[in-house]
Amino acid sequence: MKAVKTPEQIPALFAEAWNDYDAQGIADLFAEDADFVNVTGLWWQQKKDIFKAHDYGLTVIFKNSILKIIKTKVRYLSNDVAIVHAKIKLIDQSPSSDGVIPQPRTTVFTFVVKKENNSWLCYAAQNTDIQPGKETFIRKENGEYEAVNYRSDSASKAKEPNQ
Repeated sequence: MKAVKTPEQIPALFAEAWNDYDAQGIADLFAEDADFVNVTGLWWQQKKDIFKAHDYGLTVIFKNSILKIIKTKVRYLSNDVAIVHAKIKLIDQSPSSDGVIPQPRTTVFTFVVKKENNSWLCYAAQNTDIQPGKETFIRKENGEYEAVNYRSDSASKAKEPNQ
């Protein structure tokens, strides 16, 4: 594994490994006891589990997909700890088991990274789907979730700041 010189490289290297369908390359960005929360709230708590989840995902769910970095922002908490946010677009996800063709979607990744031995390593990551114009989710009686906006005025619909 090559050294990660800056925190900004973490999302870029994540996307590069994803686009190469390289689950080991993704896992190599993480500490042994790292945490990863995916878009549906699945929580993997070890590097080996992060590898297994991405190995399966890149073989089945995302086998033809591509990630594109849209924007990256770094906030240093100290000289050797940073939070990295990355807005990322996902295209060409595999059709679902019932034949639904997924459309492109945009997410925000949050990476908590620490510099060790002159290389940055990820200790925690979370991926959140962006639901344009929505503020929250509600859970319906049938157990399904729906993204909703509580504002009634269409002019004041929820907007993402700093797009």
